This record gives sequence, C-alpha cells and structure tokens, in this order.
Amino acid sequence: MTSAALDAPPALSAPPVPPPVRRRPRARRWMSYLTFVALAGPNVALLVIFVYKPLLQSFQYSTLQWNIGSPTARNVGLGNYVDWFQDPRTPEILTTTAIFTVATVGGSLVLGLLLALLLNQRLAGRGIARTVAFAPYVLSGIAVGMLWLFIFDPRYGLMSTVLAWIGLNSPDWYNDGPWALAMVIIVYLWKNIGYVALIYLAGLQAVPQDLRDAAALDGASSRRTLVSIVLPLLGPTTFFLSVTTLLSSLQSFDIIHAMTKGGPLGSTTTLMYQIYQESFVSGRAGYASAVATILFGILLVVTLVQLKFVERKVHY
Repeated sequence: MTSAALDAPPALSAPPVPPPVRRRPRARRWMSYLTFVALAGPNVALLVIFVYKPLLQSFQYSTLQWNIGSPTARNVGLGNYVDWFQDPRTPEILTTTAIFTVATVGGSLVLGLLLALLLNQRLAGRGIARTVAFAPYVLSGIAVGMLWLFIFDPRYGLMSTVLAWIGLNSPDWYNDGPWALAMVIIVYLWKNIGYVALIYLAGLQAVPQDLRDAAALDGASSRRTLVSIVLPLLGPTTFFLSVTTLLSSLQSFDIIHAMTKGGPLGSTTTLMYQIYQESFVSGRAGYASAVATILFGILLVVTLVQLKFVERKVHY
C-alpha cells in the first residue's frame, strides 16, 4: 500500500436513511370521523331541535302580533318590545324579579355553606342527615308548593302555631304582597338548599387536610382557618353555584304557580311567570316571546359578567 493511500482521509459513511413515515390510512381517519359523528351527532341534533330552533323561532315570534290559535299574524317589528318597556307593570315585575333572585341566590349560598359545614362534621347519623337535606331538591315544585300552602295557612297552619308559641300573630301570607313574596322565597330556599349544600360538601372534602393541619400547628383558630384557607379554596365551587343558582332562580316558575299564581295583585310575578301569563292565560304569544327574549338577554348578560369579572377572583 502506497504512502498516498495511507495519508488519504477515511471515506465518510453515508448518513442513515430515516425510516419512512407511515401515514395514517384514510380508512382509519374516516372510521374516527364516523365514530365521532355517531357519538356526538344525536346530542347535537337534540340541541338543534329542542334548544336552538325554538330560540330562533322565539326571536321571530317576538316581532309578530300573534295570538295562540290564530291562523294569522301581523308583523309589528319591535312593537312588542316597545309595549313592554312602556307597560306600567314592568318596573314592579323587574323589582320583584330582582328581589326574588338576590334573596334566593344569596340565601342559598349562605345557608347551603352553613349546612355543608355542619354535615361535614363527624356526627352520628351523618349519612341519613345528608339524604334528608338533599331530598327536597328532587321533589316536584308543584307538590312542594301545595304542601307549604297548608303550613303557611294563617289560621290552621303549622307556621301560625309556631309563631303563637312565641307570642306573635301570623301574617296574612296569602293576601299581603310583601309577605307573599317572602313566603315564596322561603319555600324556594327550603327546596334548593340541599343541592347547594351537597355541592359545597364535595368542595369541603376536596380541601387538602395537610393545609388545615399546618394552620392548626401555626396556632390558627377554626374560624381563621375557615376564612383564610377553606373559603378561598372553595372559590371554584362558589363560582359554579353562583352561576347555576342564578340561572335557576331567574327561571323559577313551579313554586310561584302552585302557591300564589303571581298574586296578590302581581306582587310575586317575575319575568318568567309573566311569560306564562301572557302566553297561556292571555294568549298573546308574540308579546310573550318578546318578554322571553328580554329574559334571555338578561340571563346572557349576567352570565357573561360573572364569567368575566367573578371568575378572575376564583383561584385554587
């Protein structure tokens, strides 16, 4: 072998050829697509048929002067909305709706949290107590309202008996407007507080015990631990409940219909109950659709405000 051959640099080996990329077969992609359509399609179809289509039809009907059962309708544009804003009953209905919503949402959150804290203790019969607390939530609102009508009877009801024990006379729950609204609020809270307590109870049990033990070692009292540790960690639960209870309260109908039918003199008529009265009692379907559209706008705005501003303070 010559010296030139010895001095020549070694030949560079060719770089390894990467293995060919195996493309996903088209048949498999189509199978995944068809599986998605088969699973999600029925749900989407139900939403379109029973939610979005009636919503769009409600917008359309709100521009018509149409009575239920009438074969003809007249286009009035925004006339129904103008009539609603000019109606002298509108301020009272909005005030009643606001009072009912604030009282039921705030009361449900506060009382539900207190009940959840109680049911989270190591008590005898705790499981039975949780079941009893949640049971009213699954009952029919009409049945609950009819039952509580007997309890609030000013002459023979249980409430009048309890008030007589402490030397008080029973208010005229049926005929006095403010007391009628208070009666409906009390029954609504009784029915729905178990749901709020159950959700809060799940949130309390998800709070890490290590944090509570560390706070106890640092000398924090039970009240300080609740305020500084437990309540902030319940932020996501409180936010979820504030949204769901607000939507439920604004759409409440059954208890009001069973107990007061919007009376006396409209003192318990909310926006939701006005929709029922205008559509199925007065037969003004176009006007009722306009009120339903206004209620939908209020629900949408309130929910967006909660998502934008309240959710910022939620942390875990």
